[in-house]
Amino acid sequence: MRILFVGNSFTSRNNLPGLLKGLAGARGIDIEHKLISAGGASLRQHLNAGKALEAIAGGSFDTVVLQEQSTLPVKSPARMQDSVRDFDKAIKDAGARTALYLTWARRNAPEAQEALTSAYAGSAAELGATLVPVGMVWERFLSTHDEPALHDADNSHPALAGSYLAACVFLIALLNEDPVGIDVPVKGLDADTAALLRHSAWDICQSLAG
Repeated sequence: MRILFVGNSFTSRNNLPGLLKGLAGARGIDIEHKLISAGGASLRQHLNAGKALEAIAGGSFDTVVLQEQSTLPVKSPARMQDSVRDFDKAIKDAGARTALYLTWARRNAPEAQEALTSAYAGSAAELGATLVPVGMVWERFLSTHDEPALHDADNSHPALAGSYLAACVFLIALLNEDPVGIDVPVKGLDADTAALLRHSAWDICQSLAG
């Protein structure tokens, strides 16, 4: 599968695409990925810059993952949804599918998750896009686990455990694969923690689907 990721540091931090590639490889799926990222960038900024649209138009991707700036869906969901519509048209014209990377609330503002979820889920439903419910899984995990920390020290970006949990959710939502039992080592993450995150991703995604 060929995947283009369009976003910012919530995607690039800890090499989320690479973490997904490692998980998918353990299930016999080869992923080729490209990341177009800019610090703090919104989807509208990516549209205006043109680089992402140029890559999409090249027609070499199966899936394009869109990640909005982390607080914009809370502050201006309509602006986000307009940007997603514009991207989705270009993606469909190129014969690819759209996936929306639903991100998480900051550690000191967990109440924002509801607005994030609503904005992303609304766009996914409108456009028939694949929803990758990372923020929803984080929210459920954090309600029952104090460790490992999913947020980095800035209370916003993902720690390695948070990015790994996100990658497990991508494996489930994009590839319909179960991460449980995959034992590919991840530098900086001990085996027991990785196993907990894989099991949690699967259990929570199953619960959300139900």
